[in-house]
Amino acid sequence: MKKITSIISSVALVASLALGFASCKKEAPVTVIGYRTGSLCAIPIHIAVLNGLFEKEFEAIGQKVETLHQSGFSGTTAELVGAGKVHGGFELIASNLQAMENGLPIVFATGVHTGCTRYFVRSDSEINSPADLRGKKIGVLNLTDSSVINLKRKLGEYGIKVSLSDSEVEFATYEMSALGLALKNEQVDAIALHEPMATKVENEFGFRQILDTGTDEKFKDEYCCQIFVTEDFLEKNPEGVKAFIRAIQKASAYVQAVPEEAARIQLENNFTSGTVENNVKILKTLNYTSSYEKGKQTFVNAVHELKELGVLKPTTDVDAFIKRGYVDLKGIPEGYTYNPETKEFTEIK
Repeated sequence: MKKITSIISSVALVASLALGFASCKKEAPVTVIGYRTGSLCAIPIHIAVLNGLFEKEFEAIGQKVETLHQSGFSGTTAELVGAGKVHGGFELIASNLQAMENGLPIVFATGVHTGCTRYFVRSDSEINSPADLRGKKIGVLNLTDSSVINLKRKLGEYGIKVSLSDSEVEFATYEMSALGLALKNEQVDAIALHEPMATKVENEFGFRQILDTGTDEKFKDEYCCQIFVTEDFLEKNPEGVKAFIRAIQKASAYVQAVPEEAARIQLENNFTSGTVENNVKILKTLNYTSSYEKGKQTFVNAVHELKELGVLKPTTDVDAFIKRGYVDLKGIPEGYTYNPETKEFTEIK
């Protein structure tokens, strides 16, 4: 009888363990990456979706990944993160610093590309550089956009006050489609735009450029666009975070190596507008060789300067903000290169 009871107990134990293992397997983490269509410069996250790079990197660590498509501006990053709908995505870094300071629980993870923001005046304007903008009105998309934040950093070099309580420049918000007309009709003295709209407006109205973050000495090595993850995702799934970083870095390397092919894929899937020829011209003005270290340095530079300029709160602890705001894990690659002949990625050492 004891022997039978022992056998029954052993069978029950094995069954229990089997169920436990099955349960663990079912509960493997599923990462959700959010992405928007309509943006040319966000092409790496589009390539990662369309070329299966997300699936490949997450499958390699035994995890699953899903992507959440957002058409245009349907839902802000804050709304999606707050609702727990995404674990990561693609953003302009400077546009989110004040939101992060106010509690937005995201952490930036790697630089994706440089450049993409340009500033214009009318061809007959007496303004020749940002140094001439004191006392002027500048048309922008919104007051927390990266074009505003980075311009404030640049103006600070010339001693122009830009704090919320004491500013020597005025920012006026317009719809993207209205910025060109606002400058043409002299409602503003200068405007700020991101690519590809910057090139379109420049060609349409014959405006003169006074600043390009892709070539300016201050910004040319900074990574304006980066990927982010949520604080919760970083804490609970660091291996998933690294998989996300690798996928984006490889997608960026692909865009850098074969921009014509990348632009064709993006357009054929209706992820942006334009033509392959025009989009490639713009892509070639940006550096898509992803960089973790330069991405982090961009974050550090921006936080320090904005605190000094009075854009961030006087009570903000800069060191704590930087430590909390940028991913720091062992085993993060610096970036990758892509060989179109062998179709292989090589980690940058």
